[in-house]
Order: sequence, then C-alpha cells, then structure tokens
Amino acid sequence: MPAGRSHNTEATIPMKHWIDVVVLAAGRGKRMHSDLPKVLHPIGGRAMLDHVLHTVLELSSLQSAAWELKAIHLVRGFAGDAVKAAVEGLDLQAALREREIALFWHEQQDQRGTGHAVMQAQAALAASGHSLILFGDVPLIEAKSLCEMIGQVFHAGDGSEDRSIMLTAMLDKPKGYGRILRDAENNSVIGIVEERDATEAQRQIAEINSGMMLLPNRHLGRWLAKLSDHNVQGEYYLTDVIAMAHAEGHPVIGFPLSDTLQIQGVNTLAQLMALERAYQRRLADRLLAQGVRIMDPDRFDVRGTVECEAGVCIDVNVVFQGHVLLRRGARIGANCVLIDTEVHNDAEILPFTHCESAIIGARSRVGPYARLRPGTELGEDNHVGNFVEFKAAKTGAHSKANHLAYVGDALIGSRVNIGAGTITCNYDGAHKHQTVIEDDAFIGSDSQLVAPVRVGAGATLGAGTTLTRDAPAGELTVSRAKQATVSGWQRPRKSGKP
Repeated sequence: MPAGRSHNTEATIPMKHWIDVVVLAAGRGKRMHSDLPKVLHPIGGRAMLDHVLHTVLELSSLQSAAWELKAIHLVRGFAGDAVKAAVEGLDLQAALREREIALFWHEQQDQRGTGHAVMQAQAALAASGHSLILFGDVPLIEAKSLCEMIGQVFHAGDGSEDRSIMLTAMLDKPKGYGRILRDAENNSVIGIVEERDATEAQRQIAEINSGMMLLPNRHLGRWLAKLSDHNVQGEYYLTDVIAMAHAEGHPVIGFPLSDTLQIQGVNTLAQLMALERAYQRRLADRLLAQGVRIMDPDRFDVRGTVECEAGVCIDVNVVFQGHVLLRRGARIGANCVLIDTEVHNDAEILPFTHCESAIIGARSRVGPYARLRPGTELGEDNHVGNFVEFKAAKTGAHSKANHLAYVGDALIGSRVNIGAGTITCNYDGAHKHQTVIEDDAFIGSDSQLVAPVRVGAGATLGAGTTLTRDAPAGELTVSRAKQATVSGWQRPRKSGKP
C-alpha cells in the first residue's frame, strides 16, 4: 500500500477524548437538620448519590466514537465513611469493571466550596481530556441531557481540547442560584456571579448556573490554583474558572436545559420532599403513557423500581419498594405495599395488603388485609383472604385460604381448601419445620398442623383438629374432645349481683 494512502487512512481515525467524572459529595447539609450526610437522603427510596452514579453508568453506555468515560472521582467529606460504605453497598462494582471505569475516592476534610472540592481530585485527573463536574445532591439529572451537552464540545472538531461547557437553565424565580454572564455582542459565556456577590442588576438575570460543567483538564489545574476565597462566603468557587477561561480566549458554551427539574438540588427537607413528589409524578406520567391506569398520579409512590405491562391498574396510596413487576391486567387496590414482588396476569391485590418477596400467580386474588411474607409463591387462581398470612409457602393452582389463617413453611398442592383459623405450627422454639398438604385436601376451621406433618391427597381434617401425625390420603382425620353437657351447672356470679 502506498505510504501516502496509509497516512490518509490514519488521519480519518477520530480522536478519542477521555472524560473524568468528578462527583462532589462532601457536604453536610446543615439545613437538613440531620446526622445523615445530605447525599444519602433518599429520592424514590434511593440515595440521591445513588441516582447520580447510576446516571453516570447510563451515560457510559451512550458514549460515542468521539469520547469515553475513563474514571469516576468521588469527593467525600462530612461522614465520609458512611458515604463510602453506602456506595460500596450499591450494585455498581460489576458494572464499572465491565465498562473498564475506575472509581477513586478523595477526601475534603474542610468544606470550603466547590472549587476546593475539585482541588482534592485534581492531581488524580488525566493530563488531557475533560472533567465532567456533577453533584451528589442533584439527583434527577439524566444521562441523555449530559450526553447532549458533551456532544456540543466534541462535535465541533478543532479546539475541543480547550473548550468548556456548562449546563444552564432559565428560571422565573432564580433566587439562590449563580447567574450567567454573557457577552453582549456574541452571547458567549464570560462568567458566573454568585447571588450573594451579584449586583442588583445581575440578580435580575433569569439564566442560572446548574453547577454541572465540562472543563478541559489541560487548563483545569492552573485555573484551580488561581482561585481565591475573597468573597462573601469565604469559599473557593469553581464557577470562577469560567471567567478565567474567557480571559484566556478559550471558548465557553452555555447549554440551556429546558427541563429544569433535572438541575434542581436539595438543601432543605422541604426541597427534598418537593423533589420527591415531582419525581413520583414523572414516574406516574411515564407509566400512564405506557397504558398503565393510575387512579391518582399524585398519590403514587415508587421507592425502588416498578415494571408494568399494559392493562395494569393501580389505585391510590400504593407503595412500591425494591423491584416490583406487574404483569398484564394486574390490579392493585388502595393502600397496598408491594416489596420485591411479582404479580402475574389478571391477578388482583385487594386494599390494605402487604406483600414482600412474593410471587402471585395469574388470576389469583389476595386480600383485603392479607400479608404475604418472603418466600411465598402462589399458583394460578389462588384465593388468600382477609387477615391471612403466608410465609415461605408455595401453593398449586386453585387453592384457597379465605379467612384468618397463618400458613408458614408449607408446601400446598392444588385445589386445597384451608379453613378459617387454621395455623401451621412451624416453629418449635429453635427450628422451623415444614407442613405438606397434598392435592384436594380440605382443612377444617380452627385446625392446628404441628410440623413436620403431611396431609395426604384428598384427606379431610375435621374442624378443631390438632394434627401431630400424618393424615392419610382420602380419609377423615379428627382430633377433638368428646362433647358433653353438664346438667344443672351454673355460671359463677359476683357477690351482690342478681
């Protein structure tokens, strides 16, 4: 191959830009009035920092031929050990290894502003490429938005190594945010002024700084070294590097985001609760668009994840925790709690039912006021009625326990009827034992099955039976005292009473 052709081929290979992600998670959050680090307060049942880190993982799957995430730098401070332990408890490590993304920790012992926080990680950043600055208390930023912002830097070709970009937004009430200063002639960003340091005219600016930005590593160290704490708060503002970039002639892009929910941070419990409701409403709207009927989207809580197929109906005040799967046509009544539960086609959960780590078969009916504890697996067309509790019990098809029963550590066949007041006595004070009830058995009301014990297929237990030995298949087993009437007996009476 001619040498010239080889050279041209190499010239067409796009340059790969490396990105370090720096997540600031050191703040205490004094206005939260809590011993819990601010970034560990939950939104939708997950720590705010958890939301941010999973967004970074999602962003890594969106990377293009032009750029690639190489490392995550977490800056911790207040209760830093608790923050680190919480992150290590997340299901992140395998995904990071798969994507070949390194995770580094940095300590900010004294919280002296965002610039000071980034200083703690600066020595570990790559000499080239860019750093993406994110915040552990801004939980709802989406990977798609970050990807679009990054694309504005690298799609333009030459000069991208010197280009900075920042995520901005237009707010009707910008109080509390830093304001974006733009050049009057070309509209480029020339700086950011924090509200406490702004003039009255600058406070009228509606465009605000989200704090999230992409900065070139080749200049970042020099800019950080020039930061000053000569301001109202006595802190090192990372935002001051924008004016430095402009002064050196390096372009700064302001990338406005119309969805302002994504850039909202949390400093108080009131803000946390407001963001929680906005997050829940957004989840509800997405499910509505998929054909899920939610009776009142403002009374809906997902504290984990919920996956729904079309035709699902969810009544008011239902709480979903962990991962919940609702198959086509499932119906969830008011005031239920579902934790790590799978509900199959056309099953119905009636009001005030609590299900944890359970599987509910197709066309089954559970509740009201029922409780399914971990390890419960109901077959199709089961009925579990009011004030019935199942734990580590598996049933076949068409079985019923309609009233006031406890069934624990049991294996139940098909077409079994469990009468009101039945108890499987599964615990002897030290160990759990299993009860087996085979197909077509009928358990009379107020029976006690003292495990380990087996009820054979088609067997019947008479009401009030205490079963301590196996009941043979197809037979009636009864255990009760002989009924007697004591003639002339009188009930005791209190003295002086007629």
